[in-house]
Amino acid sequence: MKKIISLSLFTLMLSTATVSTSFAHGASNSPSISPTAAPSHASVYIITPLDGATVSESFTIKFGLQGMGVSPAGYDKKNTGHHHLLVDGKKLPAFNKPMSSEVKHFGGGQTQTDITLSKGTHTLQLILGDHRHMPHSPAVVSKKITITVE
Repeated sequence: MKKIISLSLFTLMLSTATVSTSFAHGASNSPSISPTAAPSHASVYIITPLDGATVSESFTIKFGLQGMGVSPAGYDKKNTGHHHLLVDGKKLPAFNKPMSSEVKHFGGGQTQTDITLSKGTHTLQLILGDHRHMPHSPAVVSKKITITVE
């Protein structure tokens, strides 16, 4: 009887942890969240490397932003956001929910990063996220650039 009660309690705790984890990681069945407004003139761009550049396997990417300010994730201030980098993305993430593992997050307000990529051709694209890691409305997305890693 003790074993049955212990097993039941363990199962209940595991179920609760699983449900909590799925909510924390933005389960696909979660409702849409209204996006944060962005000025229509805002733009995000990659300063370096330039489109078409050839770089070594480890290099620095510098992020640019006009018409808005940079602030860390979790800090809700009008007309600000933080960078997210899409490497070799085939499509942009959904704009009606927080961005997940398909992008690299820079929630500390970083404006550059060192990255290592395998040799070959790669694409890079920036997306500005609000305090909740969601794209703004209208979305502030850079032009996709292509680089060659040698």
